[in-house]
Amino acid sequence: MDPIAEFKALLARAKELDRSCLPEPTAMSLATVGRDGRPAVRIVLLKHVDELGFVFYTNFRSRKGRELLSNPNAALCFHWQPLAIQVRVEGTVHVVSDAEADAYFATRARESQIGAWASLQSSPLASDAELDARVREMTERFAGQPIPRPPHWSGFRIVPTRIEFWRNRAFRLHERRVFQRDTGDGEWTQTLLYP
Repeated sequence: MDPIAEFKALLARAKELDRSCLPEPTAMSLATVGRDGRPAVRIVLLKHVDELGFVFYTNFRSRKGRELLSNPNAALCFHWQPLAIQVRVEGTVHVVSDAEADAYFATRARESQIGAWASLQSSPLASDAELDARVREMTERFAGQPIPRPPHWSGFRIVPTRIEFWRNRAFRLHERRVFQRDTGDGEWTQTLLYP
């Protein structure tokens, strides 16, 4: 069984659910580790998945961006409660190509493109007025022209080495299937785990 194909099928099922019970099926927890060895987790949105890995976009100057650039290992967790399914992904981190980042950035709403330039993500902010002023400044700067992707904004691809599918079952006797990628030939092996 191909765990990427299985993940895509589950994601398609999650996207078919009513948004009132699962508002954002692409939401995933992203765990990183800083230079100080302390973990951090936050929710980000999956923008693409294929045989190469799981892609999301961010500001490289953000805390997560800095941590991923200094320690290129990460973990993801998708929890689709209405399906009673959780998917955990662990792997190595790679920056997407400029062409991929440019293509995705071009699809974003203009306001989101402005925001990528205006936000000094994860830096201290004196007030909302300061951010509003930066948004106005960038809006004026790019008035009447396409907005290029900022050089400090791009995507990361988590290339999975381990994927676990967790399915809820009665009495906490959950189903746990782990796929581990062989570093030699890249093939996946499957193992069942006790709950």
